[in-house]
Amino acid sequence: MQVVHFLQEWWGHQTWPEVIGVVTGLLCVYLAAVNNIWNWPFAIISVGLYIFIFFEARLYADMGLQFYFMTMNVYGWYHWSHNPPAQKKAPVIFISKREVIIAVIAVILFTIILGSVLKYTTASFPYLDSFCTACSLVAQYLLARKVLQNWLIWIFVDIIYVGIYTFKELHLTAIMYVIYAAMSLLGYLDWKKEYKKQISTP
Repeated sequence: MQVVHFLQEWWGHQTWPEVIGVVTGLLCVYLAAVNNIWNWPFAIISVGLYIFIFFEARLYADMGLQFYFMTMNVYGWYHWSHNPPAQKKAPVIFISKREVIIAVIAVILFTIILGSVLKYTTASFPYLDSFCTACSLVAQYLLARKVLQNWLIWIFVDIIYVGIYTFKELHLTAIMYVIYAAMSLLGYLDWKKEYKKQISTP
């Protein structure tokens, strides 16, 4: 009975924008995984809601990241509508030393610059939030190029986000990022298997 009361009390603290944002966020990831074009409108709804959610939580770097995702979602929906996916899949590639160096420098510079700006605002965790945003931008770029290690960055940043959103009492969002981390692990294992198959094929 205490468990039921606890769950009722917990649910009472959740907001409908976050509930809808989480549901549409999970739907868009699932639909993208099964190559369904309807992932894009669900992604747009989720990202649009999180712009306001992160603004309210004073996670301004995350809010800014949602505008980037919104642009990519609109482009993706257009691209999928006009250019059906090719039959032959693009190969999985291994990250190069040059890409590692560029990624590390980009994350450090972006974190310092954006964090230094946000610390003069009411932003929560200006440098940590900026660091996670920088990692997300790099991971998204590597994902687009089908670089295997993009999943490792997503796992790393998703785990940090779980802590941030739990602290900010965005519990449903924290749960969503736990699921994202699990999906990223499965994505890494699947892509690694595909990469090994590629290099073993003469």
